This record gives sequence, structure tokens and C-alpha cells, in this order.
Amino acid sequence: MPHAAPSDAALRAPAIDDGAYGKPAIALHWIIALLIFAAFGLGLYMTDIPGFTPTKLKLYSYHKWVGITVLILAVLRVLWRLTHPAPAPVAGMPAWQHKAAEGAHIVLYLLILAVPLTGYLLSVAAGIKVVYLGLWELPMPFDKSDALKDIFHEAHEWLNWTMATIVVLHILAALKHHIVDRDGTLRRMLPFLR
Repeated sequence: MPHAAPSDAALRAPAIDDGAYGKPAIALHWIIALLIFAAFGLGLYMTDIPGFTPTKLKLYSYHKWVGITVLILAVLRVLWRLTHPAPAPVAGMPAWQHKAAEGAHIVLYLLILAVPLTGYLLSVAAGIKVVYLGLWELPMPFDKSDALKDIFHEAHEWLNWTMATIVVLHILAALKHHIVDRDGTLRRMLPFLR
């Protein structure tokens, strides 16, 4: 008895890739992503509040707490990645796309470390102590410096906008893989879609 040819939809059905990221990598990815969105939103909102009201100062503290948490988790994520390499690219992915993805991930890792670090150093240069979660005072590695404050402020702002751009491109690339290519790339970071 002849078999019917598979439909176009069946041919383009997303493959379930056994090469998924591990649960720790997935958890760190999504926790860091949510915290970055929170820190970015807080940063935009708090800088638009005029003066130095108690509310604004509280938001600055929350922003710093989120940033330091991102920095801690980013270090853990980099250590995890160094000891647990990413899965191989999905079958059929062009080599240039794989290289572009690797490059984008390296840039994202660097930004996820650099953005909170420049924020912390900005506070130090401004002579403002960072008390993590209101409990632990972080070290002040150098004295107050207006020149360094300006440098770290510019770096923090520039790196934030760079990271926002790269994150948008990262999201668009993930959606392209999921909706257009249907190649299972996004599924490896979304275990509930497997």
C-alpha cells in the first residue's frame, strides 16, 4: 500500500533537539534576562525623576542591587559555560550563522559583566557606597573622583545602549530561528516547548 508524501507542514515541523542547554544554563539565562530588563527599566525611569527624592534614591538602590545580582550571576554563567560548552549548532545551520551567534554570545557575556561593573565603579567614583540588598557594604577600591565618575557614567550609559541593541538582535534571531527556520534553536533554551 503506497504511503502518502509528507505534507509541507510535516516537513517543516520543528525538530526536537537532544542537544539542549542544561537546566543550570537555562535558569541562569532567563533569570539574568529578567534582571537585565528590570535594571534597564529602573535605570530609564529613575533618571527621569527630577531632583534626589527619597523615591529616586530608593530606586537607585534597587537598580544597584539588581545590577550586582546580574554581575554575580553573570560570573556564574561564564564559569558554567567554560566548564559546560554550548551544544553543537542544529543541523543545517550555515557556518556563518553559527559564527555570528558565537560572536554575539561572547559580546553579550562581556556586556553582562561590563554593564554592572561600570555601574558599580560609577557609584564608587561618585563617592556613594553600594550596600548590596541593604546588608553588605561593597568595597570602595578608590577615592571619589569627578573625572572617573564622568568616564564610568559615559561607559555605563554607552554599554547599556549597546547591550539593549544586542539583546534586541538576539531576540529577533531567536524568533527567526523559531518562526521562519523552525530549526529547534530556540527550543533548546525553552524547555517547556520541547
